[in-house]
Amino acid sequence: MSKNFQTADDIVCRLRAADAEELAVLERTLAADTRKTVQKALASARKRNAAEQAEAERLAGMYAFQEHLAQGRLLVGLDEVGRGPLAGPLTVAGVVLPANPRIAGLDDSKKLSPAARESIAEQVKQVAIAWSIQHIEPAEIDEKGMSCCLRAAFTRAVRAIEDAGIEPEVVLLDGNPLGIDSREVNVVKGDGKCASIAAASIIAKVERDALMVKYAEQYPGYGFESNKGYGAAEHIWAIRTLGLTPIHRAAFCTAFTQQTLF
Repeated sequence: MSKNFQTADDIVCRLRAADAEELAVLERTLAADTRKTVQKALASARKRNAAEQAEAERLAGMYAFQEHLAQGRLLVGLDEVGRGPLAGPLTVAGVVLPANPRIAGLDDSKKLSPAARESIAEQVKQVAIAWSIQHIEPAEIDEKGMSCCLRAAFTRAVRAIEDAGIEPEVVLLDGNPLGIDSREVNVVKGDGKCASIAAASIIAKVERDALMVKYAEQYPGYGFESNKGYGAAEHIWAIRTLGLTPIHRAAFCTAFTQQTLF
């Protein structure tokens, strides 16, 4: 609408006061403004519909990719979070998803906002046929090394699914081969391609992030609530100033300090 007419009352007042010539001008102005408004609304609707269609196709692709790998067999998707932090556990999740209902918004957890991750994680737990989350604590990582701990965590996640009475015939693993299971199928960047792996990445991320927020209360000054144990500048400064906590991976922190105050 023309900048001269900010409200409906403005238009009514002008119309009442206008003579015949001015009424004609007003009519043309309003018609032009109306066309612009309609065109803008149509463009917005088309853009929204295109985005919704693209998202629907992306999600369908994730489920189709999973079904292609499954070939009618029951599968579990596995993913990990926390491989590289200086503090906190390595966390692995396993998820067995049904073909339906599909979970809207499933994606690589790193592409989602914290609020979206938390909402989708709840849906995953409600919809999944089975799910499991396993933690490997820093002391075990220091003792055995990351490669060994990754294998142990994935193995424990599969075993927990089986202990719940679900026997997967395919074990989908995000990333490169680890040789943890004869049923193992590896999908590089699988958390962005496969529905069950994406679901596992999301619940693992939400679980570990929540745990690190709790640790931030127990060990203040390290910024765990924001850096989640990764090597942010504030975290490294705290290690050098305060020393290591029991949840630090000492083997990952040798470049900063060997001092332990807790």
